Amino acid sequence: MNFNNVRDLFSRPEDDSRVRASWENFLSNGDASADSLRCLVEDSWKRCIGANVDPSIHQAGSPLAARDVSILKYQLRDLLEASKPVMVLARDFLSETGTVMVLTDQKGIVLEVEGDGSTMGPAENIHLLPGASWDEAQCGTNAIGTAISLGQPVQIHSEEHFCEGIKRWTCSAAVIRDPVHGQILGVIDVSGLSQNYSRHSLSMVVATANRIESFLAKKELQFRIRLMDCSISQLSASDGSGAILVDRHGFPIKLNENAPALLTSLGCQIDLNKPNRIDGISAGTEPVANESALPDWLRSEWVEPIFDHGERVGSVVRVPNRLTKHRVTSSSFSARTEIDAKAAFPGAKGSSPELHQAIDKATQLAKSRVPILLLGETGVGKEVFAQGIHALSKNCDGPFVALNCGGLSRELLTSELFGHVEGAFTGSRRGGVAGKIEAADGGTLFLDELGEMPLDLQPHFLRVLEDGQIYRLGDTKPRQVRFRLIAATNRDLRQEVSEGRFRIDLFYRVSVTSIRIPALRDRQGDIRELSKSFIRQLCLLHEVEEKVFDPKALERMERYAWPGNVRELRNTIEGLVLTVDAGVIGYDDLPIELQCDANGVEDSRDDDSVVNLSGLAKSEFEQICKVLRETSGNATLAAKQLGIAKSTLYLKLKKYSLDESMDSWRSAS
Repeated sequence: MNFNNVRDLFSRPEDDSRVRASWENFLSNGDASADSLRCLVEDSWKRCIGANVDPSIHQAGSPLAARDVSILKYQLRDLLEASKPVMVLARDFLSETGTVMVLTDQKGIVLEVEGDGSTMGPAENIHLLPGASWDEAQCGTNAIGTAISLGQPVQIHSEEHFCEGIKRWTCSAAVIRDPVHGQILGVIDVSGLSQNYSRHSLSMVVATANRIESFLAKKELQFRIRLMDCSISQLSASDGSGAILVDRHGFPIKLNENAPALLTSLGCQIDLNKPNRIDGISAGTEPVANESALPDWLRSEWVEPIFDHGERVGSVVRVPNRLTKHRVTSSSFSARTEIDAKAAFPGAKGSSPELHQAIDKATQLAKSRVPILLLGETGVGKEVFAQGIHALSKNCDGPFVALNCGGLSRELLTSELFGHVEGAFTGSRRGGVAGKIEAADGGTLFLDELGEMPLDLQPHFLRVLEDGQIYRLGDTKPRQVRFRLIAATNRDLRQEVSEGRFRIDLFYRVSVTSIRIPALRDRQGDIRELSKSFIRQLCLLHEVEEKVFDPKALERMERYAWPGNVRELRNTIEGLVLTVDAGVIGYDDLPIELQCDANGVEDSRDDDSVVNLSGLAKSEFEQICKVLRETSGNATLAAKQLGIAKSTLYLKLKKYSLDESMDSWRSAS
């Protein structure tokens, strides 16, 4: 919006009574025309009516939960970092002025408030505090929301506010824009009670916004320099493929010589003078590409993140020269694709689509250095997947170092990860010892059960990922390390973050992309193939005559739920190999838990509820009941025998409504 004169930029306190009359008239008959009313205010009132804003409200809506505010701040950490110097100054320079400085995101949600302590109380009363939204469509005409609507500096005083309860305030705000691409990133605002009106506050917020934008521009330039330094080799392509260098916000900044023609053949044009953001290429530490949001011409496997000292600085999109090779639909797998994936990915056994979706994604990601988070229940083979990714990676000649973070004390895990120097603690090894991180230099570090890492140890590990430097315990000299991280967990890390047991910054760092490995019960068709493979391997290992399963035994094994997944299957077969003398393993040779049915299980639930379970669920239910009865309701022992995490056991107890049965099993003990 362009103003006819500078007079329209500033509020005029002397017109308050006439503006009040215009507001009352506007609410009565929709007409606010008056010489005393600025055009921008009248236009804003009309938008408020169109958005059904209640003019009688006295405060903004309830603020976001503390967890959501923390997540928002982490996502906007660049803006917060750029704003920190001016927000710190606001504590002193706005002291005793009756005003506060407010920083919001691009939607008007408050991130920070600093300034005169005596004004903080009244500000909280109207919800001018972190997490509250001051969008114009929710709070009516106000400097923050109206500045976002207009995209320019705004001063709103007293009666010019649309809502009755906010008319005691005066405020000035300016938007903060991305210095490269021009989008609104947030708003800087100065607010106080109406008696503290100052014409100069508008100049202050404009100057402050410019200072923040200058800081962001400098930082963005540094990121682009780092991106160019790390990706020069990526732009060359002897195979004729096209390469598009994309900044960390998803905007293309450079094309190699092959890219324009290949993009044209795909029906896409990229103008570097006026670049448009490529949808689906995520920013920062989020997953590399959101396949559902990508444009039609782009496939997720073409997008590779670029890292510098563990920090994502951008991406490269590599468009293959022969596009027909890559036109494979995600809804089906051809027989050739399955055979190729199986042959290419070490340790993979099974032909189910669920497994090969995971294999396909792992194969695509193996060529990059992006951190990978493997998700799945205990026993699904997360370490096998990690070894497969390492074997297909560029650093396959380097070491593969694995460490399980579960079951170790904080002190032992710290020593295992970071190592120590001689004399660091009583009993430390003479000459010191390298930790697992240092041992993985030039290769892959696989951390299983990452969710078990103690909270106070997490920032130290995060620092290693960010700086690529490690300090042994008791040492003051940093050691440079470069490794590819693959982490695994059977926990819901987002839930762990919300409950304060896992740091959100570490979560975003390790989960740049994730692969969910299916449970064995979800790929039932693979059980027969896995069983035959294991029995051959184990007979050879234990030097016994090769055995086979009879059809009835195999059928029963296929119908069993396998709560311990592939690990339980292998252990069961190993036991059969060692205990069955005959060359054929029959149904009667199977462990009792595989043979039992609902009639052989005592249960405190109604019989009908057991009968109504599906075949796989019934088998799992029966096994859980059996183990809990044998352990007298001891969840820790039961989870260990079942080969699952204790948290997973509790989820299954809830699923099968066995919570009350736990009390009876414990009472029986």
